Amino acid sequence: MIKPIELVIFDCDGVLVDSERIAARVQVALGAQLGWPLTEAEVVERFIGRSHAAIREQIAARLGEETAGVWAERFEQLHREAVDADLAPVEGLPEALDSITLPTCVASSGSHEKMRHTLGRTGLYDHFAGRIYSSTEVAHGKPAPDLFLHAARQMGVAPAACVVVEDSQPGVRAARAAGMRALGYAGGLTPAARLEGPGTRVFDDMRKLPVLLAELVG
Repeated sequence: MIKPIELVIFDCDGVLVDSERIAARVQVALGAQLGWPLTEAEVVERFIGRSHAAIREQIAARLGEETAGVWAERFEQLHREAVDADLAPVEGLPEALDSITLPTCVASSGSHEKMRHTLGRTGLYDHFAGRIYSSTEVAHGKPAPDLFLHAARQMGVAPAACVVVEDSQPGVRAARAAGMRALGYAGGLTPAARLEGPGTRVFDDMRKLPVLLAELVG
């Protein structure tokens, strides 16, 4: 028997805050400056949804540790400046949160410092305070299931009773690996086809989220 949903686990970047477009723009610019030309589509495929450590590992393999360190330092500075100037919640997200009565938490590849900044800038931090989990707390980032299993454990909910709201392929893969259902948000940079798979429903308007969750509660 399929368990009804008891917990909604939100990714942060691209699901709560519209930061993936900013991150992709900065990564493309840094690649051009530091010797690894990348298109936005390549950034989405290689970097979006992955931890800073996993991204740095890819850059180091391509350009060396020293350049990877420079890239990471410049990314942090440029990303923070762009967030302060341009960041907003994902369209329709605040309205959706107002209608969701299930327990919620956040589980993101980003650091706690980054989430305090991005969620704080968009007025969302207080909504999730005390229920925010980072890949820095687990051994393996997405697409491994570690982070989502950690969040469920901390919230006292069985994995089968969780649904994950994600916008990246590593994220939906991590949800499936954790034995959780997934709602793949295709209103951002990742094409819908990359989010599709077993136990996953893809949607493109965050305003639809409360109805989708109601259907899962049963």
